Amino acid sequence: MRVIIQRVSQASVSINHATSGTIGQGLLILLGIVEGDSKEDIDWLVGKICKMRIFPDEHGKMNRSLLDIDGELLVVSQFTLHASTKKGNRPSFIQAARPETAIPLYEAFLDTCTQYNHKPCASGEFGADMQVSLTNDGPVTIIIDSKNRE
Repeated sequence: MRVIIQRVSQASVSINHATSGTIGQGLLILLGIVEGDSKEDIDWLVGKICKMRIFPDEHGKMNRSLLDIDGELLVVSQFTLHASTKKGNRPSFIQAARPETAIPLYEAFLDTCTQYNHKPCASGEFGADMQVSLTNDGPVTIIIDSKNRE
């Protein structure tokens, strides 16, 4: 699993001009799933995301986590995070998990976020054409891959 995390002051996702999910201060998570991902990847990622100290304290230092600030989460599925650009100019998405594998993992990711953060997790819709709007706070943007735990 690969995520791009963006610290936001607000974010929303719309499908067919209707808002599907919206948050205030918190994190926008773009989530890419590959074959072989599991519940272990979900648990590790969600724990890492929610405890990561990337929000400012009273001195302006990144010293607080999402849990510390009582922040919100918005998760948007994005298979293009696993694009391969090795050959030619057209990306290949062969590494991205097929829907029959990815949808249950996406839903489990949302459930785990809700449980870990103790509040509902806003989301887009798996496989939909979505428009994402955000105000990146900082900006702070971090990439994490559960297969490359550094």
